[in-house]
Amino acid sequence: MTDDPLALENQLCFAVVTAARNVVSVYRPVLEPLGLTHPQYLVMLALWEQSPRSLGELAGELAMEPATLSPLIKRLETQGRVRRSRRSDDERVLDISLTDEGRALRDAALDVPRQIMERVGMDVAEVVRLRDALARFAGGRSGGGVESGVGAGVGAPA
Repeated sequence: MTDDPLALENQLCFAVVTAARNVVSVYRPVLEPLGLTHPQYLVMLALWEQSPRSLGELAGELAMEPATLSPLIKRLETQGRVRRSRRSDDERVLDISLTDEGRALRDAALDVPRQIMERVGMDVAEVVRLRDALARFAGGRSGGGVESGVGAGVGAPA
């Protein structure tokens, strides 16, 4: 780092944007054997926490627009991992629920956090500190499972 407060290497925004881009490349080889992209993995994580959920609830939880989320959900449905259905009491609401295959995929995904920590050379405590530091910028979710590392983006080892 230089003493120049405007040097690119001193900018938090540059470090966060660069890290965000690189996250996908770190996860890609770990998720490919599961047949998931990083955004699909995030959808599955949210559904493993609670299913069914409306498309609007999922979009809010994942900080995505419903229009961006819809194609991801359709691909997961084509893969047999989720089911889309309209609520009988309100046809405007599209519910997303896990199929048996989607629920079973959770078992295969349990090793993802350990693999990610191994790839980035961090332990649970380091991941928790980083996640908690980024929470101020992320908005929305924070704090869940701090002791175990769950919710840290990579979580506790399996």
